[in-house]
Amino acid sequence: MEIQKIFICYLLLVNLLAFSMFGIDKWKAAHRKWRIREAALLGIAFAGGAAGGWAAMYLFRHKTQKPYFKIGVPMMLAIQGAALYLSVKFY
Repeated sequence: MEIQKIFICYLLLVNLLAFSMFGIDKWKAAHRKWRIREAALLGIAFAGGAAGGWAAMYLFRHKTQKPYFKIGVPMMLAIQGAALYLSVKFY
């Protein structure tokens, strides 16, 4: 049971970080500042932050036309959702 709490806390933190990174990158794009690399944005989504990244993509209207993001982030979200479901069901 303790591992579930750690896992859920991790997911909350990484999704908050992903949401923030996407938002900061959008702000930097609008102000012509040095940007966050796409690999970093996809990496944080892959590390468990797909829900935060996906929410930020549509809230900030950022990276929604790029295929890696348009297809990749929802696919990562589906896999992460299944992993969360299985972790709750079997532990």
